[in-house]
Amino acid sequence: MAVTESLAEEAHGPAGAVHEGILRRQSARESSARTYARTLPIVPVRARGLTIEGADGRRYLDCLSGAGTLALGHNHPVVLAAVRQVLDSGAPLSVLDLATPVKDAFITELFRTLPPGLAGRARVQFCGPAGTDAVEAALKLVRTATGRSGVLAFTGAYHGMTAGALAVSGGAPEVQAARLPYPQDYRCPFGVGGPRGAELAARWTESLLDDPKSGVPLPAGMILEPVQGEGGVLPAPDDWLRRMRRLTADRAIPLIADEVQTGVGRTGAFWAVDHSGITPDVMVLSKAIGGSLPLAVIVYRDDLDVWQPGAHAGTFRGNQLAMAAGTATLAYVRENGLAERAGRLGARVMEQLRADIGGLACVGEVRGRGLMIGVELVEPEGTQEPAFGAGSAAVGRGGAEFLDHRFATGPSGDGAHGAYDPSAAASGMEPGAYDFGAGPSGGKRVAHDFGAVPSGGGLGTYDSGAVPSGEGRGAYDSGAVPSGGERGAYEPGAASFEMRPGAYDFATAPARTPRPAAPRLAAAVQRECLRRGLIVELGGRHSSVVRLLPPLTISDEQTAAVLDRLTDAVAAVARDEERHGPHGARGHDSDPCPGPGTD
Repeated sequence: MAVTESLAEEAHGPAGAVHEGILRRQSARESSARTYARTLPIVPVRARGLTIEGADGRRYLDCLSGAGTLALGHNHPVVLAAVRQVLDSGAPLSVLDLATPVKDAFITELFRTLPPGLAGRARVQFCGPAGTDAVEAALKLVRTATGRSGVLAFTGAYHGMTAGALAVSGGAPEVQAARLPYPQDYRCPFGVGGPRGAELAARWTESLLDDPKSGVPLPAGMILEPVQGEGGVLPAPDDWLRRMRRLTADRAIPLIADEVQTGVGRTGAFWAVDHSGITPDVMVLSKAIGGSLPLAVIVYRDDLDVWQPGAHAGTFRGNQLAMAAGTATLAYVRENGLAERAGRLGARVMEQLRADIGGLACVGEVRGRGLMIGVELVEPEGTQEPAFGAGSAAVGRGGAEFLDHRFATGPSGDGAHGAYDPSAAASGMEPGAYDFGAGPSGGKRVAHDFGAVPSGGGLGTYDSGAVPSGEGRGAYDSGAVPSGGERGAYEPGAASFEMRPGAYDFATAPARTPRPAAPRLAAAVQRECLRRGLIVELGGRHSSVVRLLPPLTISDEQTAAVLDRLTDAVAAVARDEERHGPHGARGHDSDPCPGPGTD
């Protein structure tokens, strides 16, 4: 059954009946709090790598990846082998906090990947197997260690669904934490964006801490995400992160980095804080560290380890299968340079999306870091223009120069059927190669190799020697930086942030107002993607950001297919909007979208 058929065409036969029956029973029996199931009427029965097959026989390319849990995709061979080894060994599967060889191997591999300033003096606490419990543990830890109670958090943050984690998230119903501005370009709270917006955000934070009449006493800690995922895929500028590290270190405020979704290579470095070179005092880790199985930990400086036995516990903190799967995943990502590849591949994907859809009136910005990518949908009506900034896809409808992309993926074993362009074949490009447009000389087209990666399932070969797995974190002089300080080349006394070459100068340019967020268009794009066999997530403050979280093992051919389907879906929604307007009849379903997932 073709993956591009409309969802409106109901599946027939026994498989279709099974599919519909399971969905009906889910709707009748499960909680109304369910989220993804409302917008993704899929009943997965088989999965491998990027591909999911439903009970109705349809195949999908999964760019949700369990909300970022599946760093290696579904059922990766190294993960399955690690799990089978534990099962076949007769080892206990749940051991509370007892020591086991499986646990010892996991901690050893985890510590091998940590920022150098933390690895040498780290302690690890195994928590209940969810990121939100690890956030609770981190908050409890810093409050115990400092004797203080307040917490600094950021607008747009998402740290989990338990009470303490919700209190420091952006959607908290009651104010229990001091809320600080998180830097962003398109919807900068100061109306400027770029390095200047980040500088203003940092100055606001510094003023709040140093003003005796700010109403904010010295807090127990600061918690932040290096990239806000549910907040709309907003990467924190490296200079801003270094500034937050300096501000907190100078005032003896523990810095908590929530790496639940950004960790294990997702953003182009093993941990997202590695881009800026900072060393947090506490790191909150979950999702991918369990290799697709439930696992959550906090890793922190040894001098913070002051709580009493039993101060934080959890019945399932000794999940041996998750630790074995996690060890295999951490080692595979590290040994094969998958973090570095994710950085290169993500940059190229965003470049192509900006070229293909950045000029559409309904696209506000394409942004992200590594393979954590977002496309913000906006209302195309009115005269307001999107903000211009580093990484912005906001180009005028008539001003964008679109790079022609052509690719020929053809049928593949995982259902990755891309659009075949005969002119691409005539040009001599390899099937599955992605053409980023005219080359520098004579307009000659150059096929781009995204960088094949091993998956254990025949996705091609990857030259791990091209990028040493230990590189990319910057030089670290343990004698030059005090505990909890920053790493890398950073001048603490610098008054302003660096501007990348070619970046829009927000300091001298007039402020621009972004167009209103369009959650209805984002929901429409998600539906159109699903029709084309592509699973994407929605996020952002207004549920207006289409998010991509593909596994790090995504192949060249699959990358081209994902881009093809997403671009086609956005273009279809843009055409429909231009034809009918916000209140006209639609060619797609009118079911409301309940908002982003909450994982």
